[in-house]
Amino acid sequence: MIDEEEYFDEDLIDNLLNADETTITDGEELYEHFRMEVDKGQDAVRIDKFLFERMQHSSRNRIQKAADAGCIHVNGTPVKSSYKVRPNDVITLMLDRPKHDNTIVAEDIPLNVVYEDNEIMVISKPAGLVVHPGAGNFHGTLINAIAWHLRELKDFDPNDPAVGLVHRIDKDTSGLLLIAKTPEAKTFLGKQFFNKTTHRSYTALVWGNFTEEEGRIEGNIGRDPKDRLRMNVFPPDSEIGKPAVTHYRVLERFGYTTLIGCTLETGRTHQIRAHMKHIGHPLFGDERYGGTEILCGQRTSTYRAYIQNCLKLCNRQALHAQTLGFVHPITKQQMDFTSELPDDLAAVIEKWRNYINGKQELL
Repeated sequence: MIDEEEYFDEDLIDNLLNADETTITDGEELYEHFRMEVDKGQDAVRIDKFLFERMQHSSRNRIQKAADAGCIHVNGTPVKSSYKVRPNDVITLMLDRPKHDNTIVAEDIPLNVVYEDNEIMVISKPAGLVVHPGAGNFHGTLINAIAWHLRELKDFDPNDPAVGLVHRIDKDTSGLLLIAKTPEAKTFLGKQFFNKTTHRSYTALVWGNFTEEEGRIEGNIGRDPKDRLRMNVFPPDSEIGKPAVTHYRVLERFGYTTLIGCTLETGRTHQIRAHMKHIGHPLFGDERYGGTEILCGQRTSTYRAYIQNCLKLCNRQALHAQTLGFVHPITKQQMDFTSELPDDLAAVIEKWRNYINGKQELL
């Protein structure tokens, strides 16, 4: 069985293949990136459908583009997406570059360790630090830093998926992350995340002023068909995307922006960012979801300059994973952690606070 996370996760195959720009030509040296053999009793079916039904993280459109680019081979020969697989066919993904060595190497990168014992670590991640190595970011990640921090721990292998990160946050989101040092701890903690018994809250600065004090957003999160680097919100009763629910409450109002707290029932990719965009309140500074545009307020040159200064203070989406609660895998005691707002987010919040209170000039 092939590793679907590695080979047909949409993000990874986009980065690997970039099929809009890659076309395999005759005589070009190719490198195998995965191989699988079709079962003996397999009925004839299109190869794009065959792969899509077996890879829960795949995109049929991306598989089709991979085939059109000459990258999907059967029994050593490139095939189109309309090819019908047969029993014992050998399917391979062939690219024009060698497979990258994904071995995680320990790197001496500073870590802000909030808590640590023999089973777990809680880390406060700064904005801008990539969590896990991937295309374009094979070094200098949080995982490389953890590998260095635990380099003396003989039983901890950073390349073993049975240990390590229990959950993730985006590169430009700051805040708390949970790491398991043992397989038993990761299994125990992973079940809590799966069963939604953990407690996580985020602090965010968003555009606009809410009419209500709190609310609930429900909508499936799925890949935006027009921009594969962005997520979109689809109706809850649709078959597109995965179910997602976000609760929010107003913490402080600044007229043109609002400071809110968010809690998640689910943990989807870009969930808060996509949900807030969906209800018309993109995160301040979130370029991918329109948060660097002036969405509320005056249109004067002075106000525009003020907004630019705010964006310079916090040059990323204004989102911080502030609290994290879970049951310890060994003691079975409830553990709760809180992370202070980082300097950039605290500074832009204070700037808006002073602005709305008339304590400073726009600039």
